[in-house]
Amino acid sequence: MTFTVPQSQKLQGSIRLPASKSYSIRAFFIAASGGASTVVHASDSDDAKVAIAVARALGCTMHQAKGVWHIQAGAREPLTDFNVGESGTSLRFLLPLLSLHTSAAKVTGRGTLIGRPNHHLCAALRRQGMDVRGRGPTESVPLLYRGGVLKPGLILIDGSLSSQFISALLIALPRLCGDSRLAITGKQVVSSEYIVMTRRILQEAGIKSTTSGSRVIVVKGNQHFQGLRNFEVPSDYGLAAFPMAAAALLPSKVVLKGHFNAALPQADGHILKFLKLMGARVTSSRQAIALQGPFDLKGGTFSLKDCPDLVPIMSILALFARGRTKLTNIHHARAKESDRISDLRRELLKVGARVSETPDALSIDPILKYKSGQLLDPHDDHRLAMAFTVLGLKIGCRIKNIQCVRKSYPAFVRDMKALGI
Repeated sequence: MTFTVPQSQKLQGSIRLPASKSYSIRAFFIAASGGASTVVHASDSDDAKVAIAVARALGCTMHQAKGVWHIQAGAREPLTDFNVGESGTSLRFLLPLLSLHTSAAKVTGRGTLIGRPNHHLCAALRRQGMDVRGRGPTESVPLLYRGGVLKPGLILIDGSLSSQFISALLIALPRLCGDSRLAITGKQVVSSEYIVMTRRILQEAGIKSTTSGSRVIVVKGNQHFQGLRNFEVPSDYGLAAFPMAAAALLPSKVVLKGHFNAALPQADGHILKFLKLMGARVTSSRQAIALQGPFDLKGGTFSLKDCPDLVPIMSILALFARGRTKLTNIHHARAKESDRISDLRRELLKVGARVSETPDALSIDPILKYKSGQLLDPHDDHRLAMAFTVLGLKIGCRIKNIQCVRKSYPAFVRDMKALGI
């Protein structure tokens, strides 16, 4: 479906933000690893629904009542066929768990997941005894697990492409029969705050790990998952970034209601800092984020090494900021639902933007007037679609396949209309 976004004169009102997709998926996988759990106000996104389906396939019983998921691990026989849809997180979290639940399995996916790389994780699992392999040199879906047991010990994992590989191992290793040292290799460790997120929610389930330097995580074996007790999923800063950016760019009076918990860190919480550095005034508390725009934004250089999901919306903000904006340390953004560097640049060129790319960065210089009414293709990437919607509020545009936002934010169009689109 093509979504037409006309220029808007103002935004006003309040909406309730969706729950964190990243925390929801982690909660379901950790709940599936042992014990009885209750997860409160989880995401209803397509990716979260995949995690629920995978948890059930791993043998959980699950039911929802009044916004609370009740989960019992190991109550049924696990399946041997798993469909992870388009969820890269669920795919990667599932792979190390296979040897703990079954002797052979097939994992399939579709859409934007086809071609997404898993070779670093598969190589690490093979070194530890699992016979698992994906399609082609990137080891994309479908993947086959033909047996073998995940062994504890010294495990080397490349962290330069995705932190999900590390989080996947952190969820599986406590259940092994011995202790493990997870040594992170690669030129740099990207999205490291997602690793912190995983370790934090594991603590909620009674699982402990320690660090030895900046690149080694020690995980004792024979730990027992105690379940998550009334775990309330926080609101998603990464999804809040889109209405926040819109409010910063337009005359606005916007309140974004939600639940934020400083004890549950989010990498995309950097959006608050970035907006303030650009000149926006943002008021935030545990219950809400408020903005009254527009603001005279200024450019600058921003490292998005730990928050690559902010690349699309930061690029839109840069189009209307004074001076050049450079987004750096973002090479791993190429391995998302789309190539969030080249695909994003290609679409922004359609509106006349002055944007250039390197393998690891985007540079954007604002111009006085952009082309309106252009048809922009998000390449089936939910974050590009939402970013282009914010762009449309400023200049007017049309967006292909707006329904791809269901991957993370099913109510996005409804909520933006509530603010005045």
